[in-house]
Amino acid sequence: MSSILFAAIAAVGTSLLVMPRPTRSDAGPRPTPGEALAAQRDRAELALQRAGLDGVSPLQFGGTVLAVAVAATFAATLVVGPGVGALVIGALAGAAPIAMWRSRRTAARRAAQEHWPRLIEELRVLTGPMGRPIPQALLEVGSRGPVELRPAFAAAQREWNLTTDFERTVTVLKDRLADPTADATCETLLVVHEVGGDLDARLSALAEDRRRDLHDRKDAQAKLAGARTARLFVVLVPIGMAIAGTNVGAGRAAYRSGTGQVLVVLGIALVVACWVWGARLMRLPVEERVFDR
Repeated sequence: MSSILFAAIAAVGTSLLVMPRPTRSDAGPRPTPGEALAAQRDRAELALQRAGLDGVSPLQFGGTVLAVAVAATFAATLVVGPGVGALVIGALAGAAPIAMWRSRRTAARRAAQEHWPRLIEELRVLTGPMGRPIPQALLEVGSRGPVELRPAFAAAQREWNLTTDFERTVTVLKDRLADPTADATCETLLVVHEVGGDLDARLSALAEDRRRDLHDRKDAQAKLAGARTARLFVVLVPIGMAIAGTNVGAGRAAYRSGTGQVLVVLGIALVVACWVWGARLMRLPVEERVFDR
């Protein structure tokens, strides 16, 4: 029963991550169930690739979520006894792989924010004084970029080698990076490559704008560093008290009682609510993508 429950939770969580929000402007015939399933699988694979998990399929990721949830449920049963409390603990532990996926994606986005100003300046040098063609300059800069961005540039390089179509190449790069600065840079290069224009001036203005944005974000993150560290105590202190309580008197038996199970679930709910509330308060605004498909 618990395995079915965790499988359902993993499926719902994955669908919420990869399914696009419906808009009123959507038009056209509805896709067949097979096409919808294939599109959802492609979006899930792309979401994993954006976090650097190129070799992990959605099925493998879902299996990992399920395995972690079942193992955590078994371990919690040994401590607090079988019941709703153990199921809730297992469900939260099953969310750990999803949290790690989000952390890797955030790290890749932060690496992009920090390195794009330098990459844009390198593009200016390669396309200006050194006279490189725009596609070659973009792929050459990406191959020397930060580790978090290299898989995306490697995929773009493969597309360029197969098609020599710069528009399709930058589309692959934008899809893999999913970054506003990457979108703006790629669209600027594409327009100049196809139509012409003053590329150096455009890249200079873009690099200056990205430097100002990066400075402002680092300043805000520095001011929030202490609060983020303090937020860890919202989780560590209750866990420590719960473990200590099992070793005091009849603490283990109290956890296994009906009242104890209800209080365990209530305590977990309060901890999760405080954690989510704190995250929302300290969340920095995310720049929207303009050229997203």
